Amino acid sequence: MRELADDLLGWIEEGRAFAVASVITTSGSAPRQPGAALAVDDGGEAVGSVSGGCVEGAVYELCREAIRTGEPVRQTFGYSDDDAFAVGLTCGGIIEVLVWPVPPASPAAAALGAALEAVRRGEPVAIVRVLTDGTGTDPGPGTGTGPQTRTGARADTDVLAVFEDRTLGGLAGGPATGTVAAEVRAMLDAGLTGLRTLGCGGEEVTVFAETYAPPPRLLVFGAVDFAAALTRAGRFLGHHVTVCDARPVFATPRRFPDAHEVVVDWPHRYLARTRVDSRTVVCVLTHDAKFDVPLLEAALRLPVAYVGAMGSRRTHADRMARLRAAGLSEAELSRLRSPIGLDLGARTPEETALSIAAEFVALRRGGSGLPLTRTSGPIHPESRAVPARLSA
Repeated sequence: MRELADDLLGWIEEGRAFAVASVITTSGSAPRQPGAALAVDDGGEAVGSVSGGCVEGAVYELCREAIRTGEPVRQTFGYSDDDAFAVGLTCGGIIEVLVWPVPPASPAAAALGAALEAVRRGEPVAIVRVLTDGTGTDPGPGTGTGPQTRTGARADTDVLAVFEDRTLGGLAGGPATGTVAAEVRAMLDAGLTGLRTLGCGGEEVTVFAETYAPPPRLLVFGAVDFAAALTRAGRFLGHHVTVCDARPVFATPRRFPDAHEVVVDWPHRYLARTRVDSRTVVCVLTHDAKFDVPLLEAALRLPVAYVGAMGSRRTHADRMARLRAAGLSEAELSRLRSPIGLDLGARTPEETALSIAAEFVALRRGGSGLPLTRTSGPIHPESRAVPARLSA
């Protein structure tokens, strides 16, 4: 919903009624991921997308109906049938959509507006809806033809906005707001969007949380030509990119115009004082032991997503020996991606940046790094999107 923030805030300020259709689950070759959204206002204006075009018309009509009735609805869209005019996903995937109305000047509008303001400012926030168990028919993979409705979205217009330090809105008839907020904050910290089933007071309640965390960080150590290409790739992929080098003559904003910040400091010292999290990518491109070893000694003990280091296999062997001598365990050393990147046959800085970016994207998304022609089964395995079941 990030790309819809300006439009929805305008509608809220103007007092318009509208409905939002959010993708809440996917399977197979679904065109969009959970969190993709289409919104329609009471004048019929539409913004956003849930399917890249396959079922937009049907979802648009669901939004218009939700505005009229004030009732939310869940609907599943599966495979198209043999009729070319059937409503379904031609890609063969399945998506489940939650359509929820937002009346003007309502608590839902206030909570959503506050959350979207935070999204626009780049602050971490989650937008939460409560669902009940579906009582309709769920088509499931391979059952064929067009959309089937699942009832069971809680029939209220409440929205919960969860910030790092507070919540807005309530969950009418649902679990304690604090229980939901605690779990959603854990999702927010990890940058996860999706369903969670919570055990609260002897019953299970499912919530759909759309989280908006700050962009993941890409820390590039070493102000070299490969770093310049990697900063461009990282920024293109949506990372907040920092270049750090202890040499002021090389670490300049002019040499790295695509970096969000350029820092002159010893790499290990900067890493010790900067914020990292479970999505942070650390790329060490200096291949100089006096910089690399203290930096990697620190980085491999941090809860970051990826640590990679550039260098030949001989450099890598020497580096591993130095790190073992520094006291790192084999488990810690196993996290090091070195030589850095996937085997693309890369030669130029740009090709090398592509190989590095491909590796940390594959690690984040659970990809194999193999050509799709050498794999079988769904392109987007369901195992990567199974909602967790938790107890509070």
